[in-house]
Amino acid sequence: MPPVHPPDTPWVFPEPELWDPEDDLVAVGADLEPGTLLRAYACGLFPMPIGPPQDPMGWFSPVRRGVLPLDGLKVSRSLRRSAQHFEIRVDTAFEEVIDACGDRRRPDGWITRDVRTAYLELHELGWVHSVEAWCDGRLAGGLYGVAIGGLFAGESMFHRERDASKVALMGLVDLLTDEHVADRVLDVQWQTPHLASLGVVERSRHAYLGDLPVALHLPLPVAFDPPVTGVDLRR
Repeated sequence: MPPVHPPDTPWVFPEPELWDPEDDLVAVGADLEPGTLLRAYACGLFPMPIGPPQDPMGWFSPVRRGVLPLDGLKVSRSLRRSAQHFEIRVDTAFEEVIDACGDRRRPDGWITRDVRTAYLELHELGWVHSVEAWCDGRLAGGLYGVAIGGLFAGESMFHRERDASKVALMGLVDLLTDEHVADRVLDVQWQTPHLASLGVVERSRHAYLGDLPVALHLPLPVAFDPPVTGVDLRR
């Protein structure tokens, strides 16, 4: 079955021409209902807490957006060797992945109980997916994100074993590489030194928003349409 469309949101996000050109934070408030989240991603926004759990949610569109070109992933020789020890799976342990990403012992953790609940619901509707790196029957690392057409909006990643999150990213790039590869968008929100070492580049907000409509109208990658459960995609 294709992803299930939830009821539309009553919230209206401001138009891009009203966004502060120097501020990543675009709006505050609304809710985390499935329809609200899908509307936000389609507008180039994503949610992130900006204070204690009782505070309103912040909605961000980075002025300099982190994007991984699908032909630009940097894979070292040692990483390629390491990848041979892992299996890539899709959606076989989503709840474990989001819980590992949201481990409160991690620095700068931002996945609150409400965020967790919201993305679990989107996962059940078929809009959010995990890409997992397994080793000897153990979940060693992974990532999750929102898939809408040709957009994959990465939310978070984790590892329990060396290179496991990088291998999961390699697996994701493989899944997104098809005849529509030139127009697919792999969004990682912000570029960090670690992500830059893997090939993530910065794009202007204007350029990102310009690419988004084409990406959103592409078909989902085969791995996500219909949502794949319990499938082992061995490298």
